[in-house]
Amino acid sequence: MRSSYLVCYDIADDKRLRQVFKTMRNYGDHLQYSIFECQFTPADLARCRAELAAIIHHTQDQVLFVNLGPAEGRGDRVITALGKPYTNIDSPCIVV
Repeated sequence: MRSSYLVCYDIADDKRLRQVFKTMRNYGDHLQYSIFECQFTPADLARCRAELAAIIHHTQDQVLFVNLGPAEGRGDRVITALGKPYTNIDSPCIVV
């Protein structure tokens, strides 16, 4: 069974930041700068965590996994915003 997660990261080094971003593109939808929404099976979650653990510096960087519950039966994604309105990002993102 798949669960929805928000994956948010704060990476201190630009090279590692690019690697984390590229890794996360394989797992979910890029919502905002360092935030992805992912639909993980338990195996997918373990694989993602292992890949990221090999990239990050464990005393300088942080990756948060926020479990939003089961992906099935959640209905459509509902995102509300304060300030600038939320827009779906379908174009490729370039991290320099």
